[in-house]
Amino acid sequence: MTIPEQEYERIAKMIHSDSSPVGIDAKKTHIMLLYMVEQMQAKLEKMEARLATLEA
Repeated sequence: MTIPEQEYERIAKMIHSDSSPVGIDAKKTHIMLLYMVEQMQAKLEKMEARLATLEA
């Protein structure tokens, strides 16, 4: 996967943590990922509902 450098840096700044031994805030990172998955799931459900009305 190729991520544009600007986006990479933006995301890296959001999840960075000086207090973490690995340099990122794992909890914040997981929350962000789960939130994004929930958003995608909601969009998918809306698309499936629209498709079902078109097929009916």
